[in-house]
Amino acid sequence: MFRQKLTFLLVLLAVIAQAQVDTTLLSNLTYRFVGPHRGGRCTAVSGIPEKPFSFYMGPTGGGVWKTEDAGMTWEPKSDGQIKCGGIGSITVAPSAPYTVYVGTGSDSPRGNISPGIGMYKSIDDGDTWSHIGLRDCGQIGDILVHPTDPNTVYAAALGNIFRPNKERGVFKSTDGGENWEHVFFHSDTVGAVDLEMDPLNPNIIYACMWRAERKPWTMIDGGREGGLYKSVDAGMTWAKIENGLPTGIIGKIGMAISPVNPKRIWVIQQAADEKMGGVYRSDDGGKSFKRINRHHKLRQRGWYYSRIFADPKNE
Repeated sequence: MFRQKLTFLLVLLAVIAQAQVDTTLLSNLTYRFVGPHRGGRCTAVSGIPEKPFSFYMGPTGGGVWKTEDAGMTWEPKSDGQIKCGGIGSITVAPSAPYTVYVGTGSDSPRGNISPGIGMYKSIDDGDTWSHIGLRDCGQIGDILVHPTDPNTVYAAALGNIFRPNKERGVFKSTDGGENWEHVFFHSDTVGAVDLEMDPLNPNIIYACMWRAERKPWTMIDGGREGGLYKSVDAGMTWAKIENGLPTGIIGKIGMAISPVNPKRIWVIQQAADEKMGGVYRSDDGGKSFKRINRHHKLRQRGWYYSRIFADPKNE
C-alpha cells in the first residue's frame, strides 16, 4: 500500500511540474538519501527510454544497480557477473532498451581508484552480462550507442591510469562489441573521457581528450595535448577544434550538445591559465567558441568532475 501511494505521489508531482504551476507550492519538498547504501560516489547513470522511473547507476566501487521506482528501491544487477566494482559508464541502447553497455573503471581518478577491466553487455535488461573486450583500456568514462542501430557502439577510454599504454582513445564496434576498431589514438598518455553525437547526424561525433596519470605521490593532470576533437565520418578521421577554446596546458574537458538545437554546444574546460579556463559555448556547430562563464566554483577539483549536460527541451 505504501509503495502504491508513493508511486501515485510521484506521478502527481510529475503532472504538477508539467502544468507549470507556481514553484513556491513545492518549496517544502526536500531531497533525502534513498540508497543504495554501498558503492561510493556515483560516476555513471543511464535512463531507459519510455520508462521515466527506471534507470541504471554505477558507483566507483559497487557495481551496477537498477531502480524501477525513481530511486526508492535499488537492485544490484552485476554481483557475481561483472568482475570489477568500479563503473565508469553505462548506456542503454535507444532503439533496444533491453540492451545495456557498461564500461568499467571510473575516469575521475582520485588516489584510491580501481582499474577497469573492459566492457560488458546485457541483452536482457541487466539480468545477465557478458564481457565484450577492451580489457586493457583501463578507465572507460563514456559510451555512445547509435540511435537506430544497437550494435554500433563507441567507447571513450582514458587508458591505464597508472602508466602510459596504447589502449586509450576512441574505440568503435559495429557488431555489438564482438570486435572493436581503434578509430582514434592520440598518444599513449592522452585518452578519451567524454563522447557526444550530433542528435541529427550520427556520423558527427565529438571526443574530449585528456592527459592524465596517477602516481603514488601525485597526479599528472593535463598537458599541451588533448582538448576537443570532431569526426564527420562516424569516427574514421578526426580534427581538433581550437577556435576560441583554451590553449597551452589544458586539463579535463566535458561537452554537451543541445538536443533542440545541435548548433549550440557547451564545453567546460580546465586550463593552467586561469584567464582561459571555464565554460564555453558555440552557436555555430563548433566552428567557434566563446567563454560565457569563468566562475572557479564550476571547476573546483576539475580532474574529478568537469561534466556538463544540456536540457532536453530548452536550448
